[in-house]
Formats: sequence, C-alpha cells, structure tokens
Amino acid sequence: MAHTKALGSTKLGRDSVAKRLGVKLNHGQKVAVGQIIIRQRGTKYLPGANVSRAGDDTLFAATNGIVQFRQKTKRKFDGSQKQATLVSVK
Repeated sequence: MAHTKALGSTKLGRDSVAKRLGVKLNHGQKVAVGQIIIRQRGTKYLPGANVSRAGDDTLFAATNGIVQFRQKTKRKFDGSQKQATLVSVK
C-alpha cells in the first residue's frame, strides 16, 4: 500500500515571507527618535552620528533630525580600501 497519494500535493511548495529589507528613509528626510532608517542583513550601511544599530543590523535614529548619507573610505584588515556608506542624523 502506498504511503503517499497518487498525484498528491508536493512537499516543496512552501515559500518564506518577505522580510521587507531596505532603505526606509532617504537623504534629507525628517526622522524622529527610534524611527527605522534602514533594515539590512549585515552592515552594508554603517551607523554614523546619532544613529544606532540594532541586534539584527537595523539602523535607527537616536535623536530627532534629518537623515544624511555620505561616502567614506575604510581600510580593510588586508590593507585594501573600500567605499562605505555612513548614515547619520543631523
């Protein structure tokens, strides 16, 4: 006797829920304390002045102000350099 139905449903048909990652507030927009600026996995964007990083690498505002993005050159451990984007609140 078969343990699965003939032409039954597949076991691979599940899909995960989208995590809604990305930039939530852009350069020049107003932000309030605790408001999320960027949801990310890893540190593609780095926290600058008045921006804190949560346990899941989300960046949020530590004070009221205006969001600012800027590029910064960072030196890696092997001596090479990379462009990093800093997010701050002024």
